[in-house]
Amino acid sequence: MNKVAFITGASRGIGRETALAFARAGFDLAISARTLNEGEQHEHGLRDASGAPLAGSLNGTAEALRDEGCRVLVVPMDLLDSASVLAACQTVLAEYGRIDVLINNAIYQGSDLNAGVMALQVQTLERMFQGYILNPFLLTRAVAEHMVEQGGGVVINVTSGAGESDPPVAAGKGGWGYAYGAGKAAVSRLSGVLTIELGEAGVRAYTVNPGVVTTEALKATIGDKGLIALRAGSAPPHVPAAVMLWLATAEEAPRFQRRTLAAQAFALEQGIVADWR
Repeated sequence: MNKVAFITGASRGIGRETALAFARAGFDLAISARTLNEGEQHEHGLRDASGAPLAGSLNGTAEALRDEGCRVLVVPMDLLDSASVLAACQTVLAEYGRIDVLINNAIYQGSDLNAGVMALQVQTLERMFQGYILNPFLLTRAVAEHMVEQGGGVVINVTSGAGESDPPVAAGKGGWGYAYGAGKAAVSRLSGVLTIELGEAGVRAYTVNPGVVTTEALKATIGDKGLIALRAGSAPPHVPAAVMLWLATAEEAPRFQRRTLAAQAFALEQGIVADWR
């Protein structure tokens, strides 16, 4: 029986590439996001320069996974809706009977997350709380409960430098806002707590910072010129994807718990991928 990886935010970008990496490694996949079909519009969703929804969908990712010969379950899920998050976990368990790897990659991406302090609205903080703290916690706890029962599993939480340090410049001038930084700071704390509390039950947990990754969402945020300017300090999404697969499968991976791993440097240090630059 194949192991099962449940990857959130798999409609595009890092989540899609991570799903492909796990499929090629022989896992069965469950993938979730809000966008089921190409071109769907969602409140608070990012848009490209023309105002259209970003390219990518769950069904598009599922098709690519099936082309790899992978068994895949598509699970629509909205991080701003607790009921959909808990239902997603139950759907995956009903289909596969197990979850061996959970990758918390999905985030709430509303542009209001990077509002300056004086312009930040209570509603934005409430959405941040739902999308970065409450609902990822509820999903992780539900999955971890099952992992304990089955004798172990791996949880990988995807964070950001915004959760680790102060912005280089003010929000509105290229820096991040308090809401986004606070949300990612919360993400950065979850894995260590899981390791301490559930490690003896076989649950391993990691925190991964992908760094600047050239995804559709990044392009929508900073544009083509911004991507060109960042090229020397960025990586394609297959780099953090390869790191997360390594953490879930390598025998030496457990010693890298209880710290935030910078995916790009880690990939080179451990020889996980060749230099892409």
